[in-house]
Amino acid sequence: MGLPGMVLSVASAAAGAIMYWAITYQGTGFRLSTIGIILMVFGAVGFVVSAIVFASSRRAVGSGHHTLDRQVTDSSGQSSTVHEDVK
Repeated sequence: MGLPGMVLSVASAAAGAIMYWAITYQGTGFRLSTIGIILMVFGAVGFVVSAIVFASSRRAVGSGHHTLDRQVTDSSGQSSTVHEDVK
């Protein structure tokens, strides 16, 4: 979903608005204004869902701050611990 879903939802809502307000043709058995309302509602719902998915996928995973503890052994066999604080 995400950004492409948002674009498709806006296009759907725009097509629905055109069908509701700009087209005056009355077919037999159905009305284009009713289809326009349905497209606008589904476009709005799709936009909200896509915006939520897009916002949650853009959120930072971590704080960017971590520490690293490790034990280092040199060639003579002596070991020492190293503490790194990475920002």
